[in-house]
This record gives sequence, C-alpha cells and structure tokens, in this order.
Amino acid sequence: MEKATNRQRVLLEHLRPLNSSAHNYESSLSASACAAGDSAAYQRTSAYGDDIVIVAAYRTALCKSKRGGFKDTYPDDLLAPVLRALIEKTNLNPSEVGDIVVGTVLAPGSQRASECRMAAFYAGFPETVPLRTVNRQCSSGLQAVADVAAAIKAGFYDIGIGAGLESMTANPMAWEGSVNPKVEKFQKAQNCLLPMGITSENVSHRFGVTRQEQDQAAVESHRKAAAATAAGKFKDEIIPVATKIVDPKTGEEKPVTISVDDGIRPNTSVSELGKLKTVFKKDGTTTAGNSSQVSDGAGAVLLMKRSLAMHKGLPILGVFRTFAAVGVDPAIMGVGPAVAIPAAVKAAGLELDDIDLFEINEAFASQFVYCRNKLELDPEKVNVNGGAMAIGHPLGATGNYNTDYSWQKVYVSKLEILVIIVVEGYSTPLSCSFKTEFLRLFYLSTLLRATLGAFVPSGDYCHEPQYWVLQQCQIKNSNVSLKYAVDGIAN
Repeated sequence: MEKATNRQRVLLEHLRPLNSSAHNYESSLSASACAAGDSAAYQRTSAYGDDIVIVAAYRTALCKSKRGGFKDTYPDDLLAPVLRALIEKTNLNPSEVGDIVVGTVLAPGSQRASECRMAAFYAGFPETVPLRTVNRQCSSGLQAVADVAAAIKAGFYDIGIGAGLESMTANPMAWEGSVNPKVEKFQKAQNCLLPMGITSENVSHRFGVTRQEQDQAAVESHRKAAAATAAGKFKDEIIPVATKIVDPKTGEEKPVTISVDDGIRPNTSVSELGKLKTVFKKDGTTTAGNSSQVSDGAGAVLLMKRSLAMHKGLPILGVFRTFAAVGVDPAIMGVGPAVAIPAAVKAAGLELDDIDLFEINEAFASQFVYCRNKLELDPEKVNVNGGAMAIGHPLGATGNYNTDYSWQKVYVSKLEILVIIVVEGYSTPLSCSFKTEFLRLFYLSTLLRATLGAFVPSGDYCHEPQYWVLQQCQIKNSNVSLKYAVDGIAN
C-alpha cells in the first residue's frame, strides 16, 4: 500500500505544471547516467518554474536513398519546408528565434552548415537568426532539441528550433582516411569500427535471435506502417515537399510533390523475406529485408518558454524535462534500448508496468526482437504504427522524427507519459524527458550507436532506423487514468 501511495505521489508530481512559487527543487527530474552530468543544466534552471515547451513539430516524408522520392532533391530543399512550416503554422515572427540547431551526420561539417543556413533563408528567417549543426550520430536531431531546450532554460534566448537533416543519397556512408594503428591494442576501440550489420549479427548470435523471428518482426513493421498510413495517422506531421524526379536515362525532369513515406511494403511476407540472402555474414541472419532502411528526410521542432507560448496562444504539445546519456558495448550496439528504457523509466520514478505503449527503434530486427524480449514487453504494445524497417532512418533527422511523430500522435491520441530512445554511434545512449501538457508526460531517451560503425563501407548497407510517435493522455475528473508510452531508436 505504501509503495502504491508513493508511486501515485511520483506520478502526480510529474503531471503537475511547474510553478515558480511552489516548485520543489529536489523533485526535479534528472535522468543522466553520464558522469559529466549532462542534465545538470536542466535541473539547475528548472527552479525558475517557466517550463520549456514544444509547440510545433513537423517532418518531411521519409524516402529511400538513391531510389526514392528525394533522390534528386538538394538537402537544403528538404530542410527548408519544415522550417517554413513552423513559421506559417504558428504565425511565428521568425526574427524572434534565438537559434536554430540542426542535427546532421554524414555531410562534411562546413558543407552541411552552409546548406542548413541556406535552408533557413529559403524558409524566411532573417540573417539575424543564427544557426549551427550538431553531430551525435543517429541521435543528432534529438540532441539538437536538447541543446535548444538547455539554452532556453539557461536564459540565453526564449525561442529556438531543434531540427534534423540527412540526405543519404547526397552523402552516402563511407570511411575516408586512415585509422590510428593504436586501435589494434584496444579491443573496445576495435569494436567501434565494426560495420553496423556485424553488430546485428553479434546480437543475433549472442542472444539466440532466429532468422524466423527477425523476418516476422519485419513483416509486422511493414503491416503496421501500411495500416497507419492508410488510416491517415502520419498526414498531420508530414509537410509536402515540391521537388523533381529526374529520369536517369533521358535526363527528363518531372515535377512531383512528396508527402508519403515511400519505403513501406504492405505485401511483405515471411516467405518472401526468407528468400533474401544475408548481407554481412554468409551464415548470418541479417538481410536487407529485416534491417532498417537508408533514407532521406528532415524534421524540425519549435520550443519556447511556457509563458511565451501562452502569451502567443500556441498549443502546448509537451514540456521538456531532462536528458541523460549512457553507454553500451559497440559490438552489440543495438541492445541499447534494453538498457536505456529501464533507466529512463526509473529516473521518472516509474516502472515498466506503468507504460502502455513502447516505440523501440528497428535498426535491425535482431536487436529489436532482443530488446522487446529482454524487457518482456507485450508485442501488441510495441511499435504500433510500424518502425524503421518499414519507414526508414535518415541519420541526422531521426531524433526529430521521433519527436515530430511522437508529439503529433500525443496531441491526437489518449496516452500520457512517453519515452523516446535513440541508439546511435559510439554506443553512448542519450535520454531526454518531456512532460505532456494536460496530464501528458513525455520522456525522450536516446541511445548512441556503435562508434564510427556507420561510416564503415559495407556493400549494400541496410542498417538504420526511423522516427516515432507516441500518444497522449486522458483525464477522468480527479481520478487520473495513467497511460504511458516508450519510444526507442536503435542506432
């Protein structure tokens, strides 16, 4: 009884809006397993009581690299539409934005920074609004959101945008340059150089995840994603992009508008997937069909102080709370969600049994199945709208897709506490937490994938995950009907 009472107190504390006069500093959420204390800034400034809220989040469709709808689209033309949407759909004065932070991975730093600044100008931002990029592998987009939230909490500015961009068509993954010979003396360092597909095979072999289980998981991902698309569950978050498709044989350009994820295969079957050859090991289990897709896309999230959002009459989709970083062995990088989800939930004073919806990134079916089984999750509660194997994963924008997908779903559905986890390179998980408005609490957790592995050439590379979305909350008078969702991205 005492345990139940304490749990109820913790839950209600999460759901209570911050108040500067009544705020209990010691009860502030802080979920960092990193010795550096990344979340210290959030906890330190939360005493001021003016929450950092998300008021808008949009994305492009996700399209197959080199073959999909964005194969002939410049990267800056991917980012500009979602930045413009934040202005147009909120009537925001663009000159009020204190900074734009864009997560990106593959393009050379100076090149991508220039492309992103160009996109900001296309979207209507004045030269007085600064912009920078951040690279934290597959959590780059989510790190951008966290960076903006931290800066707002620190008082550096009141409004900011966390965005993500990746054109894996324009900037394919490859390792350029030499490797330090010192790496031969350090096994963990050697593991940082493993191709992602090999880490998938390691998970499959070490934890006994069968080919049949992996192919079945892929089929379910496509089935759910196809059903969600048909039901219009993604339409409010996707900004249509007017672009072109170039015929590779004739050079003829055809104008098109892309507004639907193009990697979903609704008719995929276990028997068909079983015919595919393995990619990374002759006797392995990882194929192009049970791995996430290489994708092009962009996303953007608008954050500001609660007081300012209320003054502007903007909808409050969620409240940013904190983030944390943890690490796993790069050789089995995909197991990250199995570690990060419990860590994020525990940091919130909750338990896995409190969570009603889970989104775990499908970098590879091997690690997805392992994480789902390790946490003993009900399959009916996991990735209800499909995952990376069906939808795709543009590296730098993955964290934004999770946020976009999550908040749009939160706003139209009936769940309350959400957790997003992204696994990226360096196997150093990052965890961000959010509280949803009107009894909606959102936790964003990010896991960092295996070091540098994303840059190792590996033929028909097929690893990568996607974005997600969770759901929202329901209030029943004074009796709170508590429902939660967890989102995890592996990579």
